[in-house]
Amino acid sequence: MEEVEVIVAHQERATLRVGDVFLKVDTDQARADAEVAAMALAPVPTPEIRWRKPPVLALAALPGRELGRPGTPSTASSAAWAAAGAAARKLHEAPLPPSPGLNPDELAADLDRECAWLIANDVLPADLVTRNHQIAKAALRPWTPVFTHGDLQVAHIFVEGDEVTGILDWSEAAQGDALFDLAALTLAHQEHLADVMAGYGTDVDLDVLRAWWSLRSLRVVHWLIGHGFDPAPEIAVLAAQLF
Repeated sequence: MEEVEVIVAHQERATLRVGDVFLKVDTDQARADAEVAAMALAPVPTPEIRWRKPPVLALAALPGRELGRPGTPSTASSAAWAAAGAAARKLHEAPLPPSPGLNPDELAADLDRECAWLIANDVLPADLVTRNHQIAKAALRPWTPVFTHGDLQVAHIFVEGDEVTGILDWSEAAQGDALFDLAALTLAHQEHLADVMAGYGTDVDLDVLRAWWSLRSLRVVHWLIGHGFDPAPEIAVLAAQLF
């Protein structure tokens, strides 16, 4: 009999692995619908959908291994990181998905709320939050929307050798800023930024990308704590931003 492995579980969703199939259980069917639609539109490899019976989505396991894990040094090659950058560029050049995503004003309001919560609850030093809040504002400028994955962290990209075999978890896919995806990909793995940029193949504003590191980290710490995850990698990014 196959064993059941719990990959991730919290109040909103759970992912289980049974043999070569991943079972995603999502409390929000609109979000699950958006994920299925985004995978159908994405011009990069995505997991094969084996079957779907809400609230469960069954996906085939991808070959290879994760590009990395947040807060842990990646053992993937420089070429694999460059391939991830090339996959991001291919996605960003694709026709836009229907979801509009958040605009700069909405993000600014959300950022203000999260920073206030972090300070009011003594989660992080006020000076650390305030300085990163200032840095993050550089990301809140008009951008040309592209097809963004929305959570393009290293654990969602699978590689085999130097090739990307697939990208997971499209529930946050929407129109957005290309640098948001690139920041998510390199968050806590800044040593691979040059590899990613080489694969991406075009110049980007590194100050804005770094601003997204601060913005993403500030916005997610509250969520991570509330769902039982360790925010240490994001906190380390915030601390490093001061230097």
